[in-house]
Amino acid sequence: MSCCNKKCWLIAGSIIGGLLAILGGVLMPVGDMIIEDKIDEEAVIEEGTIAYDNWLVTGSPVYRHFWIFQVLNPDEILNAGKPRLQQKGPYTYLVRHLPKSNVTQNPNHTVYFQQPNNAIFQPLMSVGSEEEVLTVLNIAVAAAPAIFPTVQGLLNSFIKNSNSSLFQRRSVKELLWGYVDPFLQAIPDIILADKTTGVFYPYNGTADGPFIVFNGKDDISKVNLINKYKGESTLSYWKDEYCNMINGTDAASFPPFIDKKKPLYFFSSEICRSIYGIFEKEYMQKGIKLYRFIVPSKALASPVENPDNHCYCTEMELSRNCTAAGVLDLRSCQGGKPVFLSLPHFLHASQFLVDSVIGLKPNEEEHQTFVDVEPVTGFTMHFAKRLQVNIMFQPTDKIDVMSNLQSEFVFPVLWLNETAIIGEESAKTFKSGVTTPMKVLEVIQILFLCLGIVLFLACSITLCVRRSKERKA
Repeated sequence: MSCCNKKCWLIAGSIIGGLLAILGGVLMPVGDMIIEDKIDEEAVIEEGTIAYDNWLVTGSPVYRHFWIFQVLNPDEILNAGKPRLQQKGPYTYLVRHLPKSNVTQNPNHTVYFQQPNNAIFQPLMSVGSEEEVLTVLNIAVAAAPAIFPTVQGLLNSFIKNSNSSLFQRRSVKELLWGYVDPFLQAIPDIILADKTTGVFYPYNGTADGPFIVFNGKDDISKVNLINKYKGESTLSYWKDEYCNMINGTDAASFPPFIDKKKPLYFFSSEICRSIYGIFEKEYMQKGIKLYRFIVPSKALASPVENPDNHCYCTEMELSRNCTAAGVLDLRSCQGGKPVFLSLPHFLHASQFLVDSVIGLKPNEEEHQTFVDVEPVTGFTMHFAKRLQVNIMFQPTDKIDVMSNLQSEFVFPVLWLNETAIIGEESAKTFKSGVTTPMKVLEVIQILFLCLGIVLFLACSITLCVRRSKERKA
């Protein structure tokens, strides 16, 4: 090969290398635009998209694991003793397995729907039968003084006539989903028509909502954000507009392109408020990169520590003048029932609540609430919603079974973990449809850029060396 030909090849190599490097550099923003356009298209809640299929009915089974607090010393408690509790569980149910109902796309880029409620017992995932009988708090008796504060003497006669007490023997199924209570049966229909009670009664056959959420068609940054709940854009349970805001999604998914520096907001009808998670860590699950966001202690802190929570403080005496932490008073959204929500075992709550009973051992690994999202699409791949249901009651000399209690109680009834994790098949589908194309595009970008730079430098340096030698010659 002649010297001229070699020189021409080196020049051509430099040009090609430069072009490859430029192409690789150009592909980076262009590739990002391609990915963004594809995500914007598939994240819309509209028939035919990946997001719609997973939104309509969850792609992975959602389970509710319940742990019931069995009361070990009911007679001692009635005589000023400290409660000794033993958690029994899990008792597991498949939930959220029914598709959303009455789905209607609206002209203003929102979608209307209801979420049917149904729970199916899972014996193989449970420690025993749902017919297992435990000694538990009598929630009807415990709640009655708060619901009917002016007729406590009359309540006392109803309790005695029905042979009821502050504690009772009930099956797991009855406690969770409802039973006809003898004490409630003793109350005249004119005062109370429905004689059935249960922690989650009524549940099966009902529906949450209706919800109206943005479908993301006109603005993908708003996809799945709740626009209205039960026909209203704000709540009416709390003291001011801040606490009554409906922020975020239902946590099943979030707008794409998650920023780990910003909190994720989500609304839960069960806790009657919006709450948020903060970034904790990045990790891999079934080959998919996820961001974990946890509900921080600050979200349930006292107004002294977190002034934003001032409007959740509704009971000055119980909250120790709003200095207590870790419990949420739900009476305003539970029809006056003295239901107080917390994290399991009073995690992040004031120590006096933990010390009020024997048998609680709060720890973050078991009792923390978190949501794991894929950062590009915003799809939730794993979550654990952990909540504890407590009933507040106090000593009263007008009701015999409450006359000798040692103190006021926020009494733990049960805690639950509603959780789901992406399955192997769903993970494969997601990777083949989303993760793999992104990785291939990224590899091509890097390959072109690196190959181009190497080829350009190698040919350019060789040309410079040849020219130097030619001049010396």
